[in-house]
Amino acid sequence: MRYLADILTLSRLIIACIMLVLDIIGAPAEVIFILFIIAELTDAFDGTCARKWPFPKNKTPKYRKYAAKFDMFADVILCGAQVLYVINQVNRPVGLAIAIYYVISSIGGDLLVYGKVLGHPDDCTKNSLMKKNFPFAKKIILARRYLYATCLGVVNIIILFATSWPLPVKISLFIFGCSIYLFVWFFLRQRRHNISRDAVDIEKKLSKKAK
Repeated sequence: MRYLADILTLSRLIIACIMLVLDIIGAPAEVIFILFIIAELTDAFDGTCARKWPFPKNKTPKYRKYAAKFDMFADVILCGAQVLYVINQVNRPVGLAIAIYYVISSIGGDLLVYGKVLGHPDDCTKNSLMKKNFPFAKKIILARRYLYATCLGVVNIIILFATSWPLPVKISLFIFGCSIYLFVWFFLRQRRHNISRDAVDIEKKLSKKAK
């Protein structure tokens, strides 16, 4: 069971790569939408599995050192596959606008908060905002998550209504998706002071140094 989290993350990356291929060949919107839901389910449970069935410290595989970046890379590819489908198959102007936002916010946010692109709370530079002003960095990370989730929701709504499913089905899925989004929204609000265990560890270390 210890490898289940890694298997789920790898599955998400594989699904995202398949979606990229399907984007190019022009697969139906229904296929893209369903694959994304499956991929999101792996994203919802891989972190839980990693915490529930951790590796012993002396038996942790070497690749686990890069687990956070691998997980982030899988999310980036998955998000990119969704946006690419909108650009190629549904609404090019809207897709391009969202793609430009993602690129600017991702690169700019990482450089500002972590001091490097594809940074992480346990992998940031000495002069990064994460270490100089942790509370403010935390607010930026949280705000970016909200905006990311909102844009991703818009992309999926566009793809959903591009399917050939009956309108009542589309509306039902839309309402269900909005309900999940609201749950995640309030869940993230509750985690305002616990963005990640790594970030909390950094905050504790900085507090000790300040004393």
